[in-house]
Amino acid sequence: MAAVGEVSAGGAEKIGGEGGLTHRQIMMALSGLMLGMLLSALDQTIVSTALPTIVGDLGGLNHLSWVVTAYLLTSTAVTPLYGKLSDLYGRKRLFQFAIVVFLIGSALAGLSQNMGELIAFRALQGIGGGGIFAMVLSIIGDIVPPRQRGKYQGYMGAVFASASVFGPLAGGFLTDQISWRWIFYVNLPIGIFALVVTSVVLKLPVNKLRHKVDFLGSGLVSAAVTTLLLVTVWGGQTYAWGSSTIIGLTVASIALVGAFIWREAKAAEPILPLDLFRNRVFSVSSAMGFISGFALFGAVIYLPEYMQMVRGVSPTGSGLMLIPLTLGIVVGSVGSGQMISRMGKYRVFPIVGSAMLVGGFYMLSLFRAHTPYYVEAAYMVVTGIGLGLSIQVIVLATQNAVSMKEMGTATSAVTFFRTMGGAIGTSFFGNILVNRLTHNMTVLLPSAGASAKGAATAAMSGTPAAMSHLPAPVHAAIIESFVRSLHVVFLWAIPFAVISLVLALILPERPLRSTARAHHGQEPGEEMAAPMLLAE
Repeated sequence: MAAVGEVSAGGAEKIGGEGGLTHRQIMMALSGLMLGMLLSALDQTIVSTALPTIVGDLGGLNHLSWVVTAYLLTSTAVTPLYGKLSDLYGRKRLFQFAIVVFLIGSALAGLSQNMGELIAFRALQGIGGGGIFAMVLSIIGDIVPPRQRGKYQGYMGAVFASASVFGPLAGGFLTDQISWRWIFYVNLPIGIFALVVTSVVLKLPVNKLRHKVDFLGSGLVSAAVTTLLLVTVWGGQTYAWGSSTIIGLTVASIALVGAFIWREAKAAEPILPLDLFRNRVFSVSSAMGFISGFALFGAVIYLPEYMQMVRGVSPTGSGLMLIPLTLGIVVGSVGSGQMISRMGKYRVFPIVGSAMLVGGFYMLSLFRAHTPYYVEAAYMVVTGIGLGLSIQVIVLATQNAVSMKEMGTATSAVTFFRTMGGAIGTSFFGNILVNRLTHNMTVLLPSAGASAKGAATAAMSGTPAAMSHLPAPVHAAIIESFVRSLHVVFLWAIPFAVISLVLALILPERPLRSTARAHHGQEPGEEMAAPMLLAE
């Protein structure tokens, strides 16, 4: 068998030895994959700074959260189905199909005439976006050996994390300069370019065998995720936690999870094979994915609100002020990827990253109304590096621990748990923020009385310009209320970072394979040469 890093006849070093790909070929493929990743990640956060304008144009303030939740809901629910279908029928077709669905949803969302239409088309976007994200990680698993995969997944992690932070900046800029509709239209040229690039440079083998797809299992997991998210979105806001609606949804969610487990145990070709959970790497990585998504989307997503409400900057300015967080994520993600490829070990990075997250969330909880920006920037860098060290390693560990025939399913499952963590975390921390705002405004603005919750909602959806027109005492009280509330949000994030640290400590370390693909009958540790997947 050829050695890792063998030089081809043309002089280009092949990643993974004979039959592998050159760095240039991989980077060509990665260009299309990164465009897809950019589409999926950007649309999870780009709407946040445009929401007040959208509500002003379309109305429907009481449905505001669904503009974000609808996307997260459908993208989470379809992820396991994409993974299974890609294992059966090939990744490229599913990847391009997901892009097309996403672009159709984007175009329709930009044309929406009311809030109901926008929510429906955001859900359609999510069906495409969930597939894009899952397929990107699975395709990297096809073409790059685990030993070298860290640095390439580090690039993808940097794109994902940067898009998550720059999304509010892009949304604010497009809304300020053109129209909120362009936060959806901007996806069209990027997506079309991604389709062209992947059509030209991405050549993946297609499985021609006939298979049965577990559509019942897919429906059950979708229904379970939907009811669970409804509990976290509605609980304590639309309905009291002890209401019959929330209790009923909770019971339904538990029942649907049980039905899904029963179905997967009986299905000939399950969407999520239960045997995967016997793999300790997969089980720990899935749990870490849920917790990291919970922390990333649940807590960090509210930093733009802090910058706008407390510091009084514009949506564009809030994105610029988050650059230290982005730089930290990029440094952690790319740096850990490069070091994993050199060391051949991955376990130390999520351990260090989770420990830094514990400290980072505590630092973020120290933000006050007059904290110097350079201090805030330093705290954000620490938090960003912690996230960067943790985000992609769990995917790499999972792909290295499963056989090739389960690559797409396992990758999509870890992605599914991370996205679900993000969706639940967003509503969980949002509930904490609004509830604490209600309490703090009641304390600091006694005259608000029963209208404190309405004031809290108005503060969450307001703009710096609107805030500046409030009477000085009221303005100061709202800012102090927001600072105190955000303090509690980040303190609540610390226990989840601690759980992530404990999981990282028990994550098994397995030798990284030096070839991209393992034969369908092989164990993960066995090697064989990878077929040429890209044309020069």
